[in-house]
Amino acid sequence: MKIRVYYEDTDSQGVVYHTNYLKFCERARSDIFFRHNLPLHFEDQFFLVKKIEAEFIKPAFFSDILEVRTSIKYIKKTSLCMVQSIYKDDEVIFEVDVLVVYVKSKKPYKIPQKFIDMLSLYK
Repeated sequence: MKIRVYYEDTDSQGVVYHTNYLKFCERARSDIFFRHNLPLHFEDQFFLVKKIEAEFIKPAFFSDILEVRTSIKYIKKTSLCMVQSIYKDDEVIFEVDVLVVYVKSKKPYKIPQKFIDMLSLYK
């Protein structure tokens, strides 16, 4: 997913504010579901972020065009781990491992097969 860096994404020096990298990755995760016409939230069922491990490699700046690439590291019964990398000019500038848990009624729940099938495309 391509993302343009806007003024609102930066600090007073024009450098992307650190939390915005996580927002860019969240948009890319959501976009995967949108592209496959699958709901992100169904009644009391949804994916919930449990753990994030991030590495800031190089800064991005106002007006840069970035690309977020997502791949699935593994899928378990109720959880999965995604690796998301943000590229600027084909160079990785940010990387994050995101552990998400599927929940129903606020408790871990088996990931529906339609999600496993779709997410397996990103392995």
